[in-house]
Amino acid sequence: MNGRETGTAADGRQRRRRGLLRRRPGYAVLAGLLVAAASGCAAGGEDAGGAQEAKLRAGQAGAEAAPAAGALGTRAERAHRAELARAARAVAAKKWGLAVAPLAAPVPPAAKPRLTTREGFEVEGQDESLPPVFTRVPTEDKVVFLTMDDGDDKDPELLKMMSELNIPYSAFLSDYVVRDDYAYFADAQARGVVLNNHTLNHRYLPGLSYEEQKHEICGQQDVIEKRFGKRPRIFRPPYGNYNTDTLKAAKSCGITAVPLWEAEAFPDRMEWREGEAKLHPGDIILTHFRGTKEWQGSMPDLIRSVMKVVTDQGYAVARLEDYV
Repeated sequence: MNGRETGTAADGRQRRRRGLLRRRPGYAVLAGLLVAAASGCAAGGEDAGGAQEAKLRAGQAGAEAAPAAGALGTRAERAHRAELARAARAVAAKKWGLAVAPLAAPVPPAAKPRLTTREGFEVEGQDESLPPVFTRVPTEDKVVFLTMDDGDDKDPELLKMMSELNIPYSAFLSDYVVRDDYAYFADAQARGVVLNNHTLNHRYLPGLSYEEQKHEICGQQDVIEKRFGKRPRIFRPPYGNYNTDTLKAAKSCGITAVPLWEAEAFPDRMEWREGEAKLHPGDIILTHFRGTKEWQGSMPDLIRSVMKVVTDQGYAVARLEDYV
C-alpha cells in the first residue's frame, strides 16, 4: 500500500499537536463554524480553512455519551443546539462539496443490542463463549456504520472533513502501516475516532498456527494500548478471513466482537455483499485509509461518494461503538 503523507513526520506531529491544544468542546464548535461561514471563512482558501480548523474539535457524532435530560437544559435549549448542529452541517457540506448535508444520527440506544454470529459465518465449535462475527448490527434505527481499515494513507484533509461534517467512523489499524506516524491516529482519536484492532502485520490468519495468530492479534492489542492508552474490544481479521483459532486468540486478549461488513466503499463506487445495491438498518460499511496512489481519488473523494449513497437512501452514519 502507498499514499504516505508528504513532508516530515516531525512537522506533521507539531501541526497536529497545536491543533489538539486549540480545539474546544461542545456546541461552541458549531457556533464557531457558523460564525466562520457568516464571515466567508468556510468558503475561503487554505488559510481560512486552517484558521477554522484551529477552532474545531472532533465533532464525531456519538463520540460523547448523550447527557441526561436535566444536563441538556430546557427543551428549547435542546432544540436550539440541534438547529445549530443542522446549520453547521449544511455549511460544512457546502465547503466539502457534498450535494446534501449528512443526516444526524439518533441518540444511541440506552442498551446495546444483543449480537450473534451471522448464519453461515460460524466456525467449528462456535458457541456464545466466542466473539460474535456479524456484518450488520441489529437495530431499527435508520443508521449505518462507517469503518476504515489498515491505516496506510494519512491524509490530514480527512481529519478536518470528518470533524467539520460531524461524521463518525471507526478505525481498524494494522501496526505495520501505522507505526511511521502514530501521531496522526492520536489526532484522530482526540477527534472521537475509536482505534480498533486489525492485527500487527495484516497476515492471512487461517494460514497461521494458534500461537502465531495470538501474536498478531494480542500483539496489536498491546501496541494500541501502549500508544493510545486504551485496549480495543473490537477486532476485524484481515481480508475478513478467520477460523476457530482466530476467535479463540482474539477472546484471550479481550476482544468481544468481530464486525465484518455488508458493503465496501471506493471513491467511484460501492460493492455489495448481497445482490441488491441497497442499505439496511445497521449495515456496516468497509473502506480503507488509501489515496490517489492506489485509487482514482483521495480520501475526501471517497467520503463524498459514500455519503451520497448513504444520504440519498435516507440513512445517517452512527458510531459503531455506541451499538457494539
